Amino acid sequence: MLTERYLRRALIVVALAGLVLGVVAWIRGHGELSGWIWAAGTAPVIAGLLVSMIRDFLAGRIGVDAIAFVSMSAALALGENLAAIVVAVMYAGGNVLEDVAVARAERDLKSLVDRAPRIAHRRQAGSIAEVPIEQIAVGDTILVRGGEVIPIDGIVLSLSGMIDEAVLTGEPIPVMRRQGEPVRSGTVNAGDTFEMRATATAGESAYAGIVKLVNAAQTAKAPFIRLADRYALLLFPITLLVAGGAWLISDDPIRGLAVLVAATPCPLILAAPVAFIAGVAQAAGHGILIKGGTPFEALARTHTVIFDKTGTLTVGGARLVAVESAPDVSPEEVLRLAGSIEQASHHVVAETIVEHARDKGLALAIPTQIRETMGSGLEGRIDDRLVCVGSHQLVYAGRKPEDWAVRALRRAAWRSALSVFVSVDGRAIGALLLGDELRRETPRAIQSLRSAGVSRIIMLTGDRADAAETIGAALDLDAVLADRVPSDKVDAVTVEQRLHPTVMVGDGINDAPALAAAGVGIAMGARGASASSEAADVVILVDRLDRVSDAVAIAKRARRIAVQSIIAGLSMSGIAMAFAAVGWLPPVAGALAQEAIDVAVILNALRALTPGHRLGRPAMPAATVMALRQDHERLEPNLNRLREIADALDDADAGGAVKLISEANCIIEREIVRHEKDDETKVYPGLARYLPDGHGLGAMGRAHREIMHLGRLLSHIADGLTPNDADRYLIRDAQRVIESVEALVRIHNAQEEDIYEHAQRRASA
Repeated sequence: MLTERYLRRALIVVALAGLVLGVVAWIRGHGELSGWIWAAGTAPVIAGLLVSMIRDFLAGRIGVDAIAFVSMSAALALGENLAAIVVAVMYAGGNVLEDVAVARAERDLKSLVDRAPRIAHRRQAGSIAEVPIEQIAVGDTILVRGGEVIPIDGIVLSLSGMIDEAVLTGEPIPVMRRQGEPVRSGTVNAGDTFEMRATATAGESAYAGIVKLVNAAQTAKAPFIRLADRYALLLFPITLLVAGGAWLISDDPIRGLAVLVAATPCPLILAAPVAFIAGVAQAAGHGILIKGGTPFEALARTHTVIFDKTGTLTVGGARLVAVESAPDVSPEEVLRLAGSIEQASHHVVAETIVEHARDKGLALAIPTQIRETMGSGLEGRIDDRLVCVGSHQLVYAGRKPEDWAVRALRRAAWRSALSVFVSVDGRAIGALLLGDELRRETPRAIQSLRSAGVSRIIMLTGDRADAAETIGAALDLDAVLADRVPSDKVDAVTVEQRLHPTVMVGDGINDAPALAAAGVGIAMGARGASASSEAADVVILVDRLDRVSDAVAIAKRARRIAVQSIIAGLSMSGIAMAFAAVGWLPPVAGALAQEAIDVAVILNALRALTPGHRLGRPAMPAATVMALRQDHERLEPNLNRLREIADALDDADAGGAVKLISEANCIIEREIVRHEKDDETKVYPGLARYLPDGHGLGAMGRAHREIMHLGRLLSHIADGLTPNDADRYLIRDAQRVIESVEALVRIHNAQEEDIYEHAQRRASA
């Protein structure tokens, strides 16, 4: 590749030298000598082009530069040596311009490869030694100095480390990684020196995989580029017919030559690859790695997007809903033991449990003799006791759960929560219920996909239908496919792919088959889901769902820009050909016109490096954002009370249940529903003018309607309710409605705040 670029530069130097020297000879009255100089400057370009065409032909392709070859050869044959050298300069210059444009577009990709770490500071025998990262083994202790690139994947051994992840994720603000938390190779130590323990070899680290993806993206050729080659090939016979017709009608071969010169297919040759590389580079800058041209082209044709739920649309069980405990055990002890054991795991659920335990100020012990049961949990020793943390199947091992445990499982089912049980020396002592809530950016990501032209959005999950449909209603999805095992997911993706170009988005190992079955598989790879990342065509390096819509939008825009460049370039070339055919554009002027067209095409294709801009949107005032957040804060005590009421209904008698249901109904009618109506009628109309296309507000309006619908359901239950009517079925129905309202409002408020933050970031940008 470098040799070819050097050859192109040499050819433009030869052609330019020939043009300049020939002009000097012509000015001094040496007309015959100038002609020979121009011919000599053209010959190397023709020879280089001929070699390129032969190489393409032997590889099974027909060179699309044939028109340039014919035009230069014909110009020399007809004695139009000046026209020949001008075409040679323009053709060689166009190739150099393409190299410059592609190099500009590849700069972000190249920077990722060039900064790959090669040396690590390994602690050994009481000293620090510099060693190649290929010599690092799992378990080695590595010293990372301030400002250095982290050489390998690992976990922090020091108290904390400040990590700049901008190169991988696009997020400019450094993040704090505490002791025991993972760090990824390729990120930068933005703070003081810290120590880490390697958890992968150099070849298996995150950055090594990223470099492989980047190299694949740089060398692959998009189907759209091959399509452009075929269109350029069709232009060749058309150009010969027009040139021949101009010659026959005018009986002037120079007319035919002028047509050939004006018809060089550079708009087709240049626009597609430049726009493609520019789009891939822009995606990489946003933490989106696309594995080559085929998935990039497929992204541009996306019609349907299918999302996995847990860990993709949702955060994957990241909110501690409640701590259930046996009668003689305190909830704090359950949380302390669970947090102590979970320090040995890097699962998102484990991180949540440890974080909650630390936030409560609990003193976590260091576990020993850790043993992990994949997919079920961990066990280890804490204070000479065997502690097991995991699923109820792991903890009970076929035994019948106690009454408190049955109640915990029932509440987890009603809340669509994950239950994590804790046992000590074989006796279950408690359970943690973790709610799986929507990511804050999910509604905006869904709306962005709609704005990008995606026609159908589906949620595909193994969860129960009622939990999945609640989320589907809040997001205004086109379909919800629930209770699906991995094989069912593959079937669903296959059916959609047969109908329309389909993208599948997931993050777990069980998503890998579905990702492979889709036209494009997108893996949320920020948490190191290696199986899904390997099966996917696109990997999102930052844990943000809106990068999915960014990937689709970037691909669609790059393809649109390429098509615009091709159409505009060919249209201008067609006009130049027409002018040349009627004698209004001589060969030299035609060559100059074609070069101007080439420059315009390249500059337009480079627009794919930028995100594009929407004008006319005012900045959202900080005071407006603060007022909206304060409204949410005023609702918080009411939401907390609704949660307490739902919990209390577990053990309430008929009379107590009636009072609790009535209280919940009053809270929902007077506070919650009124707040949502105010949002719909007063807040959103004013907010829309700060956002492009009402960004994200469509799904928010659907959530308002769902909350108000649930409020009406509870009102029907509470209306005229007496203790005689309050059987366990009615109480359970009311409890589910109250829990649904509380969960949905919390999700909805978090989503709204994400929209507010997006409006502020957009304004500041």
